[in-house]
Amino acid sequence: MDTVEDRGATARAIFAGLCASLVGIGLARFAYTPLIPPMIEAHWFAAKDVIYLGAANLVGYLIGALMGRPLARRYGARRTLRAMMLLASAAFFACAFPLSVTWFFGWRLMSGIAGGIIMVLAAMTVLPHVPAHRKGMASGAIFLGIGLGIAASGTLVPLLLDLGMRATWLGLGGLSLLLSVASWACWPHAAHAHVPVGEPSAAAQAAVRFDLNLLYLQYALMAVGLVPMMVFLVDYVARGLGWGTHTAALFWIVYGVGAIAGPMVYGALSDRIGAAPTSHLTIWLQVGAIALMMFSTNHMVLLAATLVIGSFPPGIVPITLSRVQRILEGDAHAQNVVWSKATTVFALFQALAGYTYSYVFAHSGGNHRLLMGIGAGALVIALLADGVKKALAKPRAALL
Repeated sequence: MDTVEDRGATARAIFAGLCASLVGIGLARFAYTPLIPPMIEAHWFAAKDVIYLGAANLVGYLIGALMGRPLARRYGARRTLRAMMLLASAAFFACAFPLSVTWFFGWRLMSGIAGGIIMVLAAMTVLPHVPAHRKGMASGAIFLGIGLGIAASGTLVPLLLDLGMRATWLGLGGLSLLLSVASWACWPHAAHAHVPVGEPSAAAQAAVRFDLNLLYLQYALMAVGLVPMMVFLVDYVARGLGWGTHTAALFWIVYGVGAIAGPMVYGALSDRIGAAPTSHLTIWLQVGAIALMMFSTNHMVLLAATLVIGSFPPGIVPITLSRVQRILEGDAHAQNVVWSKATTVFALFQALAGYTYSYVFAHSGGNHRLLMGIGAGALVIALLADGVKKALAKPRAALL
């Protein structure tokens, strides 16, 4: 039975993970979106350069996903995570001074690298200290930071902008540094990895490989599916539907509320009904919500759909992590390796999708619904992959 001291240590570790995801991903990535128009208006950089600089974070995220485990092996996860939170904070302070496009690109790249490393290491550092029956909820709490960052991009950043562009970057840096210091002593020491006893059979190894390949495929398709609404939602409401920027800002706030709810709700659901069924249910909800966005023009219906859609980007992270843990139960080292690969796959396809959607948007006359349809199609393929798995499982079961 857990003691009060154990529960306190677990809560501190989860708090550290939440702060890390908030600083490294929630703020470092999503706070940039509402800063794009003011940066252009303030003539910090040309419009094309501001968009280009936004992509630097995604490129850095992919690099960070590849660097996370090697750095943790060399310096320890605890030390690496602290350093990455400080790096993300430093990037905010550096971006307050637009010395050149190269300077700004370098620091946005650094913030992305910090976010990728945090995504790979944070949960795997914290979850070994969490009881098995609470891992889904705990991973949801860790990645709640992503949702809080999305919400802050629609609420805190506009408030800071009233103080000026430089003050906004400095304020974000100060908040990130405060969170880094607050969580400094909360990171747990590395837990001893449990090595499975005995060699699994060839059939068992083949089944695990199949399940992991399916997971990589579905996580990649989810990355492709979430990009249209994450990138083009505000523009769709403001210009596509003709409802204006104020209404579009309301929709982005609702998207942020969904992003806060997603990790905790889906993480708890994974604990209750299992990760795979939760993933299946979540994708169905997304397909339905995107369909509503494409074919409805009712304000309340679209707000409800936006709430569901907002829950998806941060919500699928704890679900996928829970799937990794179920597939490789008891093998902490293998879980770390696979989670790193899954994060890299997600980062790669998210970046590729971002550029591809931008190309399609430009060459389709700004057709938002086409992008939504492509995203929904990617999610439907992810659902069909589950059906293929079940169909292939029947012949294997008949042979046993």
